Amino acid sequence: MNNQKISEQQNLREFKPTRTEFLNALISGNHILCSELAHTCMTDHIPIKELYEKIIMMAMYDIGELWESNKISVATEHMASAIVESVLNQLYFEIISKEKKNKTVVASCVENEFHQIGIKMISDVFEMNGWNALFLGSNTPTSELISFIKLKNPDLLAISLSLYFNLPGLEKMIEKVQKEFPELPVIVGGQAFRHGGQDVLSKYKNVLYLPDLDSVELFIRNFQSCH
Repeated sequence: MNNQKISEQQNLREFKPTRTEFLNALISGNHILCSELAHTCMTDHIPIKELYEKIIMMAMYDIGELWESNKISVATEHMASAIVESVLNQLYFEIISKEKKNKTVVASCVENEFHQIGIKMISDVFEMNGWNALFLGSNTPTSELISFIKLKNPDLLAISLSLYFNLPGLEKMIEKVQKEFPELPVIVGGQAFRHGGQDVLSKYKNVLYLPDLDSVELFIRNFQSCH
C-alpha cells in the first residue's frame, strides 16, 4: 500500500466520529445538529473541502448504501438530501471568494439525474476560487443546457453523474454539447465513477474526469494559469 493510500485512510479515520454523528443526525432528521456540526468544523478551521468530502459526502455515500440495502426508506434518503442541501446553502456566504476572476463555469447534472449535491459542492469550489459558477442542478435537459451555454458563453462545463446506469445519458449529453461547442472544456465527476467507468470518457476530446474536490481545485489553478 502506497503512502498516499495510507494518508487517505488516516484522514478518513480522523473525521469518522464527526461523520458518524452527522450521519446519525441526517437519519433522525436533526437539521439543527447537522448545521451545528458543519459550523463547528468551520470554526475549528477545518478546510471546506475536508468538510465537504470527508464528512458530508461520505455521510451521503453511507445514506445511499443504507437505502440500497433497504435499511432506510426512500423518504429518509430524500430527507437527508434536503438537509444536506440546506446546510450547503447556509455555508455558501462563508466560503465564496470576494476576489473575482473573469471566469465562468456552468455546473449541471445529466438529464434524468436527480442527485445534485455533488455538483453543488463542485460549484462551491469554483466560487471559492473566484469563478462565477452558474449552478443548474439536477435533471437538466440537454437541449436546455445547450441553449444556456449559447446564452452565457462559459469558459468551462462541469457535469456530475451519481448513478452509473445514467452513463449512456452522460455520453449523449457530451456528444451533443461537443457538436455545438467543440472547443469547450468539460470536466466530469460523481459517485457513479467510484467503481469504474472513467475509461469511457477518454474517447472524448476536451473531457476530463476529476475524482475529488482536491483534483478540481488543482484543475482550476492550472486552468487559470493557462488561460
